[in-house]
Amino acid sequence: MNSLFEHGQFITQSEVNKFLLAILLCGLIGAEREYHSKSAGLKTMIMIGLGATLFTILSVKIGLNSHDRIASNIVTGIGFLGAGVIFKEDNKVNGLTTACVIWIVAAIGMAIGAGFFQQAFGVTVVVLLALFIFPFVENLIERRFTKRFYRIVKTYENESLDHYEEDIKSSKLKFKRGKQEVANGRISGVWVAVGSPKNHKRFVDKMLNDKKLIEFEF
Repeated sequence: MNSLFEHGQFITQSEVNKFLLAILLCGLIGAEREYHSKSAGLKTMIMIGLGATLFTILSVKIGLNSHDRIASNIVTGIGFLGAGVIFKEDNKVNGLTTACVIWIVAAIGMAIGAGFFQQAFGVTVVVLLALFIFPFVENLIERRFTKRFYRIVKTYENESLDHYEEDIKSSKLKFKRGKQEVANGRISGVWVAVGSPKNHKRFVDKMLNDKKLIEFEF
């Protein structure tokens, strides 16, 4: 046991404080993710933060000539972990914010492990403010610039679907045309339109009253 103390291999109070600080800061971010029912919540964020802190401490202790020998690989390794929470659902990609938070939590853990406490505190505050405030800003933007995907299918009658673009324009929506094709006596087309929810509803109501449509995805 004495040899452990003599060679400085036993855990020190400074290291204990670093681990406690990592639990606190990363736990705060994890609590926000847990509150919003995200895939990576409180326990995950604490474990990531503690792991990054420990790896950084070990990097300093083991890599006497190269203190970044272990720590430099945290950035690469955490990228694989973040990629695991990103998935595509319908026409949206989900999990990007959580993946970014995982990356930042690891960075906070590294800052704590290296002894840069002010930077760790500062980034934690900024991250929490962003996670709580930005959703309100996004909602304000979405009220005016909501993006939706539309797909129209009707019987082919020797005409294109261009006249439906006039309906999109008259509904005060900006749009981008996607693929259009004719097959088995049917013609189909897709569009991505941007505008207010009210204008989207106006276009949808107009399409729902079109008796010629076979399919209408919105």
